[in-house]
Amino acid sequence: MTVKRLLGGLRLVPIRQDAWSKDEDVLLAEVVLRHIREASTQLAAFEEVGKKLSRTPAACGFRWNSLIRKQYEPAITLAKKQRKEQKKSQPEYNLELACEDQSLDLIDEAIDLLIKSKSYFSELAKNEASLQETLAENLQLKQHLHQLEKEYMTVQEDYQSLLEIMEKARKMVIFQEEDQGSMRFQMDANGNLEKVKK
Repeated sequence: MTVKRLLGGLRLVPIRQDAWSKDEDVLLAEVVLRHIREASTQLAAFEEVGKKLSRTPAACGFRWNSLIRKQYEPAITLAKKQRKEQKKSQPEYNLELACEDQSLDLIDEAIDLLIKSKSYFSELAKNEASLQETLAENLQLKQHLHQLEKEYMTVQEDYQSLLEIMEKARKMVIFQEEDQGSMRFQMDANGNLEKVKK
């Protein structure tokens, strides 16, 4: 028995390999409607669906215009209405977006300013430490200078006293020489004065 006899002479219609399924039709409709709402072109919608379903944009366009479009007329009208409303509210959206961008710019500027301030204050702290070190060193040097000045004054006073003693000694020698006539003083090898007869 052949297959023809089993089917009783029924003619079978072969199913095309490239036939559209219900899910594919729904996908095509959803994508096209979204593109209409977003003020995009139907061609862009056909290209998007074509990539997803491995079909050409032309095949998608033909399917839409020949069959699907008629089924979705109310949805198309609604999508166009939504697009118009979106266009009306677009300036507000752009203003919000601009404000948001401006806020982000201000935040970035504030972050940059904080980073620069941190660097500045870090440098300032280093300079402060260096200044404190220099001031401490300066104070030490002043104290040392004051000590040296005191020592110098003491040496000066001692030197002045020594000069006065030597002057008195010289006057005494001269006076004694005049008094005694024959007596005079002479310095020995150790630096001591001794009387010497003429």
